[in-house]
Amino acid sequence: MIINRVLLIEHVEKSIDRMQDAIPQLKSFVIPGGSRSASVAHVCRTVCRRAERLIIALSENAEVDSNLMAYVNRLSDYFFVLSRYLNNIEKVDEKIWQNPCK
Repeated sequence: MIINRVLLIEHVEKSIDRMQDAIPQLKSFVIPGGSRSASVAHVCRTVCRRAERLIIALSENAEVDSNLMAYVNRLSDYFFVLSRYLNNIEKVDEKIWQNPCK
């Protein structure tokens, strides 16, 4: 089965938008953590970011489909928003970074 890559990216973006509509607007840097499920989503995000860096490195020596790069980037964003969404529905406060230099 061949999946239309552009539609897949759009699906991820729409999922991000739906979750963002249900959570408070982000005003500070969020420290990964919270509920168990949100923490797992944060780990998934870091794995996606690592894959993204490897794909970029690969693209320096080989042709890489730009849709793949866009998808992995949006997928990592999805996991970040998912972690915030899960903390919200599980009523777990997000850990906000406090700048000690202020």
